[in-house]
Amino acid sequence: MFKKILIANRGEIALRIIRTCHEMGIKTVAVYSKADEESLHVRFADEAVCIGPASSTDSYLHIPAIIAAAEITNVDAIHPGYGFLSENAKFSKICEENGIKFIGASPDMISKMGDKATAIKTMKKAGVPTVPGTDGIVSSFEDAKKAAKKIKYPIMLKATAGGGGKGMKVCNSDKDLKEAWKTTRREAKAAFGNDDMYMEKFIVDPRHIEIQIVGDSHGNYCHLSERDCSIQRRHQKLVEETPSPFMTDKLRKAMGDAAVKAASAVKYEGVGTVEFLVDKDRNFYFMEMNTRLQVEHTITEEVIDHDLVQEQIKVAAGIKISGMDYFPTKHSIQCRINAEDPFNDWRPSPGKITTYHAPGGHGVRIDTHVYSGYTIPPHYDSMIAKLITVAQTREEAISKMLRALNEYIIEGVKTTIPFHIQLLNNEDFRAGNFNTGFLDDFELKE
Repeated sequence: MFKKILIANRGEIALRIIRTCHEMGIKTVAVYSKADEESLHVRFADEAVCIGPASSTDSYLHIPAIIAAAEITNVDAIHPGYGFLSENAKFSKICEENGIKFIGASPDMISKMGDKATAIKTMKKAGVPTVPGTDGIVSSFEDAKKAAKKIKYPIMLKATAGGGGKGMKVCNSDKDLKEAWKTTRREAKAAFGNDDMYMEKFIVDPRHIEIQIVGDSHGNYCHLSERDCSIQRRHQKLVEETPSPFMTDKLRKAMGDAAVKAASAVKYEGVGTVEFLVDKDRNFYFMEMNTRLQVEHTITEEVIDHDLVQEQIKVAAGIKISGMDYFPTKHSIQCRINAEDPFNDWRPSPGKITTYHAPGGHGVRIDTHVYSGYTIPPHYDSMIAKLITVAQTREEAISKMLRALNEYIIEGVKTTIPFHIQLLNNEDFRAGNFNTGFLDDFELKE
């Protein structure tokens, strides 16, 4: 087992990993930018190293500074958390070359699954259902137009290096496609340094359902059931739950088997997810594979009563997994609490938290790095906390979440708490009648 791990991340996920490491008797090293000096992950790590100024490019994405911090603190391994360098093949390779274990996927696996066109080819070969689309990269607008005619509109034009809702556009006609061919490639080039595109059939009103998978270096694979991530705004998840209210036993078995098949096809090592789109008739299609821990791993932990970060670390250390698939018996929901103003076009709301009171009670969990007096910097993602509830039924989990949201007091900045309260009181949401477009018509009342 590792003696010391550096966490190449910040905020709540860095603190989350530090806690597990300490429970396992592993020393921790936090890295931080100058803007994060007062963050709790810095305070609770055994050691902390400043790796640069506020800009993530010059700190959390600056590989030489992170490797230097790892070397001077003499760590055995680096945990990348999620976001930043967690799916960066170059970083994984550099760790390997420097004799530091990267707690995540191998460089080859990240490259294969990070390139969407290659990932789809791999899944097709493995027999995992995929959305009808091009076999690979589309090299010109004329080729794109021919492909669209074959696939039939509506289609989704997607950047092969895309992610986080960037580099994708729905097109309903040749005219739409012509405009998107310019703008989407330009956006992809700016965001990812790669403007290669592929196309696929756009599934109308789908569910976004992902399967949690685990694989080890001994060839064992299993799934830990599903999470429904359909409540999204501009492709950004806001609420996740498990099990999905849309799921049936037959569908869960089929999707679980497909996810394990996907993991086996790429000889996956670590904790990851296979993400699917599911249409109204419960046909499911592979969307992408995330070779890292997910923000919403918390709800799976709550229903299986098991620490997924600990599982990650064990797998990285060469320990075998049980290989048993899991089917849920409880229900868990997560609300992402963002420092944003939902009544003002979701504008970011950085600044000083003047009052902070966290809810508690049975079945309530909060993952956060903020506190009263903490100043939220404007340089990073606006998520400041994850509020999770778990109960025997979905109805109980929703009631518990509403009670917790009404207890949660964060003053000095705007947050998404009022949005979550209104969403969870919505009749269609409570009935499980929603899809990825649900928030397009959702009206907030001030």
